[in-house]
Amino acid sequence: MKILVVGPSWIGDMVMSQSLYTTLKSQHPNASIDVLAPDWCLPLLERMPEVDGAIAMPVGHGSIGLATRFKLAKKLKRNGYDIAYVLPHSIKSAIIPWLANIPKRVGWQKREPRFVLLNDQRKKPNQYSYMVERYCALAHSQGTLNANSNIVQLNRLPTPKFTVDKSAQEAATKRLSLSVESEVIGLCPGAEFGPAKKWPEAHYASVAQSLAEQGKQVWLFGSQKDLATCESILNLVDDSAKPNIKVLAGQTSLIDAVDLLAACKTVVANDSGLMHIAAAVGCNIVAIYGSTSPDYTPPLTEQCAIVHTDIECRPCFKRTCPFGHLKCLTDISSRTVLDKISAF
Repeated sequence: MKILVVGPSWIGDMVMSQSLYTTLKSQHPNASIDVLAPDWCLPLLERMPEVDGAIAMPVGHGSIGLATRFKLAKKLKRNGYDIAYVLPHSIKSAIIPWLANIPKRVGWQKREPRFVLLNDQRKKPNQYSYMVERYCALAHSQGTLNANSNIVQLNRLPTPKFTVDKSAQEAATKRLSLSVESEVIGLCPGAEFGPAKKWPEAHYASVAQSLAEQGKQVWLFGSQKDLATCESILNLVDDSAKPNIKVLAGQTSLIDAVDLLAACKTVVANDSGLMHIAAAVGCNIVAIYGSTSPDYTPPLTEQCAIVHTDIECRPCFKRTCPFGHLKCLTDISSRTVLDKISAF
């Protein structure tokens, strides 16, 4: 069997999609699985042993690009796929499998009807609380799900597990002059979604200060977009603690981050792609939730402590706080997070 998956665009969602690939491999051990995804997600697919091929999506997010989609579909048609799973909910995401004339095309009906593009369209994604359940439910026929809906309960699903390149990890630690002689704690203070996911820099700085004073190594992870946030955290720390704190934001590729996160014992993160990567490489996770909810996209690991407030207005799922106070995040103390780290 040859399978094509149209993968999600967000990094965290791509990590969670590995549970689907593992499920498909368990059902069809000899199947080959190719995943169509944006360029920035391709390195993650290389660390998923279930994935045989990663194909770059040549059309940018939000662009229709019919001519480009038709050209790619023509190329993919030669691969002779038996089935396609379309994880995003947009009409655009289902066009290529349809143009490639893949016999069976599976996906959820939600915001946009795709009756022609999908010929196995599931109608009730909201019966599953977690995103990973919705992904894995697509691997089963509707009849199977009707007979046993518990088959895709969260606690029965495979969790993402990335391979780690130890030689690449050693090369990255050497290049960045990182010490692994003492316990390493990773901090991931960014969030692509928006500020309503970002625990305050001063709180992160307080955690970094305390950990550094305990002799631990503290690594601040993120993309180039998170560099200012990470540098601000470092600047809030006393000079005596700074030698134990390293800003890695903007200095590492995504695949570097995979290997370096694997060197951390514990990772403190906002609800972000790096949080899900850290879970997939086996770290202990302290996950901080502001406007979003762990009832939808939790870290898929048992080695996890989830921290959030219970104020009335959360979760609102807004990018910015509608009330301007961000109390869902500011009311989470650094002491609470430090206690969670110590508990592991």
